[in-house]
Amino acid sequence: MSKTKRPKQAKPAKIEMSTGQATVATLIAHGLETVYALPGVHNDHLFDALHAASDRLRVVHSRHEQSAAYMALGAALATGKPQAYAVVPGPGLLNSGAALLTAYGMNAPVLALIGQIPAAAIGKDQGHLHEIRDQAGIIARLVDHAAYINGPAEASAKVAKAIRSMALGRPGPAALECAIDVWGQRGKVAAIVPPMPARPPKIDDDKVRAAAKLLGKAKRVLIVAGGGAQDASAEVTLLSGMLQAPVLAYRRGRGVLDGRSPFSVTLPLGHELWAEADAVLAVGTRLNPATAWGVDKNLAVVRVDADREEPARNHKPRVALIGDAAPILRALIDRLAKYNARRLSRGDEMRQRQIKWRQRLGKLAPQLAFLKVIRDELPEDGIYVDEVTQMGFAARLAYPVYKPRTFLSPGFQDNLGWGYATALGAQHARPDVPVLSINGDGGFMYTANELATAMRHRIPLVAVVFADGAFGNVRRIQEEHYGNRLIACDLANPDFVKFAESFGAAGRRARTPDELAVALRQSFAAREPTLIEVPVGPMPSPWEFIHMPRVRGR
Repeated sequence: MSKTKRPKQAKPAKIEMSTGQATVATLIAHGLETVYALPGVHNDHLFDALHAASDRLRVVHSRHEQSAAYMALGAALATGKPQAYAVVPGPGLLNSGAALLTAYGMNAPVLALIGQIPAAAIGKDQGHLHEIRDQAGIIARLVDHAAYINGPAEASAKVAKAIRSMALGRPGPAALECAIDVWGQRGKVAAIVPPMPARPPKIDDDKVRAAAKLLGKAKRVLIVAGGGAQDASAEVTLLSGMLQAPVLAYRRGRGVLDGRSPFSVTLPLGHELWAEADAVLAVGTRLNPATAWGVDKNLAVVRVDADREEPARNHKPRVALIGDAAPILRALIDRLAKYNARRLSRGDEMRQRQIKWRQRLGKLAPQLAFLKVIRDELPEDGIYVDEVTQMGFAARLAYPVYKPRTFLSPGFQDNLGWGYATALGAQHARPDVPVLSINGDGGFMYTANELATAMRHRIPLVAVVFADGAFGNVRRIQEEHYGNRLIACDLANPDFVKFAESFGAAGRRARTPDELAVALRQSFAAREPTLIEVPVGPMPSPWEFIHMPRVRGR
């Protein structure tokens, strides 16, 4: 019997595109809706391609490169989805570097599109505009994935690979370089590469069983939740109930367990519970600062993390489960039902312990009074963006957070000045909820110029500036530890209300918590760019509740 020959399928016709056009088309194919950017000659062809696609991919331009990157970071943190920014090489890259470094520290999927000098001149140190030696090497130290786009034929694949890299394992930033004379190069493009399917690692059932046995027989389990637990809120909540386990979160894990639960704890009570625990379930967290409190042979640690290398960095756990938190915890829940010992409710105990710690935190009364009205006025799903300021430090300890991704804090970089521009990005990406930016006068002035961006793009962010005329934390350290030898800590400020009004934004002033409550209510109702100045004096130090002593393994 003769074989019937199948007709050859015609290959899809190649499309002629520029490198910039192929890049933009791939961003759109992957669901990106915005590029936060500051334009410049090195990226002109990219921006021309963005203009042609402006009905599908919006450009939001800032007044400084650091803010473009911070806005992308805020959008990524608020949504959990990849976001992109574009800047010129050299100074543009370096200006955005702090935000890119923070994205790395916070495991945020931020894609940086960085221009380059003419392709033939790279590495020759000829003094081209914005040239920087070994730009690729600098970028590689700030991100998880970096690549150079050589032309239109490979642009789509490299963009798709970069975006995929941000979702594999531990999320994190990526960067792509493209030369000034390559963005506009035209050539045949076979196809726009669609989103690549993620292949999560297979869950190790033997390790799940081992973890279930360990946690099931433990008498006092403590769950520690970090940013990697944000999409596993339901699972963490269920495990907390099954194990009668408090859930400790410091920054990015806030809201994984509803802050109204007596089992939702922050550092001070977490420090006390760490000393008593016989087992810890750490979900998507570096376990800082908890491991600084000490680990000994009587504490069995189970780690759940997307990064295969993370579990052993601080202390080798008894069990390490690698992969996305939600499916791993669901598998653990299924196994735990068999091994979990009968447990008495710890609800009354936890309520009493919470009362005790609220009383001890009363030392921070000025901050707590303002935080109470902020919590009362900001809706449950409203997003609070903190800063490296006295209010921010107190909020990490005492501000109730009800839902994941509604408390944004800069992680271990803790970089002053991140807050306002990051909050702008969060508000732009989440126009459906109010976003509140909390600032000190020192940090706010890093990106205060972005009031212009808020007005230009009608981003209804409400910012509160607690103005004490100083880098308050620095000043207090100099007072208390350096014999009051004050240097480089006092500030000269504008009238912040008039400053806001000079941009056309709403300006308000509140001197008391009650006045702040009224100002916030008016501001959220108005849905317009707003700045509220709150003049304050020195505030009580929160450090005794943050830097707490070692309690295990002495």
